[in-house]
Amino acid sequence: MDWKIELIYVPVTDVDRAKDFYTKIGFHADHDQTPFEGLRFVQFTPPGSACSIAFGTGLGVSLEPGQQNTIQVVVPDADEALAHLRGLGVEAQGVDEQAWGRFVSFDDPDGNTWTLQQLPDYGA
Repeated sequence: MDWKIELIYVPVTDVDRAKDFYTKIGFHADHDQTPFEGLRFVQFTPPGSACSIAFGTGLGVSLEPGQQNTIQVVVPDADEALAHLRGLGVEAQGVDEQAWGRFVSFDDPDGNTWTLQQLPDYGA
């Protein structure tokens, strides 16, 4: 049986500001729906990812904006990811060299922290 993570909630204070940020860094806008007053569901997918993020209003998410700091994304090249983010004006930190990978991190406008990992080359 396969278990696939498909959606992670990211708490934000300003939905439109978050949409602008995630669009700027290259995420694909999947949905922006308001099925009824008080509920707005926005979904974005990072390029090449099978897992999306969601944010909005009235979603019942218990995390406060800025508390999501557990998302880790694998990228093919940490240096390229760092240059890409900085080229877009995103304050990104890295490259942190570890035995288990090379890491870049950045925050969204609400302070939710993302970690990008380039996996180590263990040889074939």
